[in-house]
Amino acid sequence: MAPLRSARRRPGHRTHRMAALVVTFVAALGVLPGVAVAAPANAQLNAADMTLLAGVRLAGLWEMPAGEMAAEKGQSARVREIGAEISRQHGVLDQLVVDAANKLGATLPSDATAEQKGWLKEMQESTGGRFDQIFVTRLRVAHGKIFPVIGAVRASTRDATVRKLADEANDFVSDHMAMLESTGLVRWEQLPPAALPPAQSDSLVAAAAANVGSGGRLGVSTTVVWLVFIAALGTGGIATYRILRRN
Repeated sequence: MAPLRSARRRPGHRTHRMAALVVTFVAALGVLPGVAVAAPANAQLNAADMTLLAGVRLAGLWEMPAGEMAAEKGQSARVREIGAEISRQHGVLDQLVVDAANKLGATLPSDATAEQKGWLKEMQESTGGRFDQIFVTRLRVAHGKIFPVIGAVRASTRDATVRKLADEANDFVSDHMAMLESTGLVRWEQLPPAALPPAQSDSLVAAAAANVGSGGRLGVSTTVVWLVFIAALGTGGIATYRILRRN
């Protein structure tokens, strides 16, 4: 808050610079529509950490009812089985993220996004084999999108609570992907490509050399986290649309 008070006392270029920073931060949060976040109590918490907290919470808000729906109306016994298990596990994961947010003083989303509600409506309106395919496709693509975000945040976060949550979320997401894949309904050739930043060998070598001279302290930019997340959202949405359109 101190920088904001200082900016008000001295109008001019500092005020404009602070305003630009605020606008940039708000725009970044817009990647997850409808997410409200509180200023974290821990100064080490950053936008990438908040993205993980909100992303895990949002996943539970729509995947729990999706799993319950699959348990009730799935055509195959396997879809009904994994639907019930994914719903149960998301209940556990949801409590973990709520506990983490309470510890960090962060506010989580309380409702699924409009897009996620649309997926649930799509499932409600389908039956039989069509339902099974939509259920597996939607959840497998969604898990594939959050998976690289978990890894990126786990690699860069400075907060022990976020790091622990990332480890826990990684276990759940890996398990859910394996279960969904066990149905035999995943169309591998139509999954979105991996959203990885381009390899920069020269930069990595330079970074390693610089690290030797800095006493071994490594710094990971959160820019990579946002690039991975944004790219995953875009490719995932396009791929899902193509998969379902072909059915």
